[in-house]
Amino acid sequence: QVQLVESGGGQVQAGGSLRLSCAASGRTFSNYAMGWFRQGPGKEREFVAAMGWWSGSSTYYADSVKGRFTISRDNAKNTLYLQMNSLQPEDTALYYCAKTRSVAIAANTDPRKYDSWGQGTQVTVSS
Repeated sequence: QVQLVESGGGQVQAGGSLRLSCAASGRTFSNYAMGWFRQGPGKEREFVAAMGWWSGSSTYYADSVKGRFTISRDNAKNTLYLQMNSLQPEDTALYYCAKTRSVAIAANTDPRKYDSWGQGTQVTVSS
């Protein structure tokens, strides 16, 4: 079982940047596609970004973050990242990283395809 711990959240002003990290335990991290999701106040959890099992794999983004956020991973460090630039108040949310249920599942937007979830890291963007 892979355990995930997010970090890097905080409070920033609109236009600022943050880099989230997701540290994974276990030797199987590099076998799985990974994703980032977020849940804002009063909202349902939504897809943010996802990528395949290796650092050069295809990446996928929600339209709302495309061009501003970048997902990446370092399998040698068992870590997933989310670089967030040009942050806006609507990006305020609890951000989660997640691992797909099976090595056969490619990166995708459906949270049901993911099993291991971290506790989340809070991102607050003020105007």
